[in-house]
Amino acid sequence: MVIDDAGTDRLNSVFQALSDPTRRAILARLMAGEATVSQLMQPFQLSQPAISKHLKVLEAAGLIEGGRDAQRRPRRLAPQAMRDITQWIEPFRQQWESRCAHLDRHLATITTTET
Repeated sequence: MVIDDAGTDRLNSVFQALSDPTRRAILARLMAGEATVSQLMQPFQLSQPAISKHLKVLEAAGLIEGGRDAQRRPRRLAPQAMRDITQWIEPFRQQWESRCAHLDRHLATITTTET
């Protein structure tokens, strides 16, 4: 998979956003459905401005998007960003599965010849 400069920048911002455990926890919470800033603050010992900064990083990386529902501004996962990450990481997963399968076959032949 060839990634242009814009794609590399996008991946860099995504992985930078994912490097923080609070932001990963926010994404995990949003898997259950959209949530407001105050709802996202509840499990953390962080102020509203601190949570808002995390949300801005996630939004800038394209991992979440905001909406507007009267006075509420709920956030939700942005599925395209997750697809982009999956596309980038999939060849690595396939390669390691292939290597592990090859090792399993090799170990099976060694076990068979030793018994």
